[in-house]
Amino acid sequence: MTTTTTTAAVPAPAGTEPTGWLTVCPLDRLQPGRGAAALVGDTQVALFRLADGSVYALGNIDPFTGAAVVSRGIVGDRGGEPTVASPLYKQVFALRDGRCLAGADDGDAVSLPAFAVRSMGDALQVGLR
Repeated sequence: MTTTTTTAAVPAPAGTEPTGWLTVCPLDRLQPGRGAAALVGDTQVALFRLADGSVYALGNIDPFTGAAVVSRGIVGDRGGEPTVASPLYKQVFALRDGRCLAGADDGDAVSLPAFAVRSMGDALQVGLR
């Protein structure tokens, strides 16, 4: 996948109204159930497209290891909640809001940043602030 970079861009947190949108790739470049990484400004973003067409964007840096690997995680589902498991220590994160779904001893208070993302026609866009 081609990495898109723009140094002035800062991804908008999920749940906020972005001030603009940055097209990061054609939507069909994201295989359903797999992740891909993109650089938005100085932020590594993990992008996910599910089989139902929904799209998600989280921070790509694993908070437990500091490695940029979240986009390579295993996409799944936990009780109807779409998730991604880090490929290193297998902590599971909710795709909707980035919270860690592990037990209290494994990082209950840890989360990944979640970013505004949408598909517009054949493009995948990340919201900017």
